[in-house]
Amino acid sequence: MLTRLHSRLGALPLAAAFAAVLAPAAALADDITVFAAASLKNALGDIAPKFEEATGHHLVISLAGSSALARQIEQGAPADVFISANPGWMDHLEEAGLVAEGTRRDLLRNSIVLIAHDAPATPVTLSADLDLDSLLGEDGKLAMALVEAVPAGIYGKAALEHLGLWGAAAPRVAQADNVRAALALVALGEAPYGIVYATDAHAEPKVSVVAEFPADSHPPIVYPAAILAGHESEAASALLSYLDGPAARLEFERQGFTVVPQPADPSGS
Repeated sequence: MLTRLHSRLGALPLAAAFAAVLAPAAALADDITVFAAASLKNALGDIAPKFEEATGHHLVISLAGSSALARQIEQGAPADVFISANPGWMDHLEEAGLVAEGTRRDLLRNSIVLIAHDAPATPVTLSADLDLDSLLGEDGKLAMALVEAVPAGIYGKAALEHLGLWGAAAPRVAQADNVRAALALVALGEAPYGIVYATDAHAEPKVSVVAEFPADSHPPIVYPAAILAGHESEAASALLSYLDGPAARLEFERQGFTVVPQPADPSGS
């Protein structure tokens, strides 16, 4: 189910409000609807008020699994910008002609980790010798995002397959609609262990990281961002530029993301 977060996270300062009134029409404030992967909740929550104050534009942020968001966009949801947790769903929209040409860029990188409800929990060695039944206990489940649709689940399944653990893990997996829902299962103690992004674990004090999956055990975790076709505007372009800039970079890195450097402008401007 799509979760909508209307991010009116900061009132526009009075001076900025007057500036918006006095500015040329092209520079007037606009609403920007952003569809973003659930794992970006904390980072975008911190970035939104700073962007709004800097530009006068207002963000409306909808968070869910990338697959659910992409399907909503296909069905005509009025999003301006899409930030996916993997390239596949952005490829899907681009092939359908729903991504504005020349606006797509790789924004962030992430990693996946095994988390436990107990804090601190005993570290786990990830190998084919891991006894998952003993680790999870008689009735315990391994919380994951949907393993065939949601990027965090897809990456997690790929890593378990690479390590020779998927056969044992599959019957014990509790699948959630998105990675934040999987995180909540572990944080609430409803599942003793789970697989989430490192940034999710960073944001939740009720879980502890017991292992990090090797980078070569799954496809690279890349978050592409793009403006959607028919929604090109100065405001949407301003948002992508801001997300590439130093203020957003600090917030992303504070949440544990790695920011992908953008290629230099060949015009030199």
